[in-house]
Amino acid sequence: MAAKKKQTFEERLLQVESLIAEMESGAMPLEEALRRYEEGMEALAALEKELQSAQQKLTVLRRVADGTEEEVPLEVAE
Repeated sequence: MAAKKKQTFEERLLQVESLIAEMESGAMPLEEALRRYEEGMEALAALEKELQSAQQKLTVLRRVADGTEEEVPLEVAE
């Protein structure tokens, strides 16, 4: 049995967008729509967690007045 290739963030995001489009079409039975909604919410939570993790990794080095370097979260750095 072949190992399943891990999807990229972008591939998973496209799947969620596709699910949203399917649900918005109104062609899905209610039970199916509810099940898919739950799947979509779980997928979005996982994507958000991955984004938060990536944001934490993004740091920049900023020179402080005394010449030392300090790691600062990207959103704080200018």
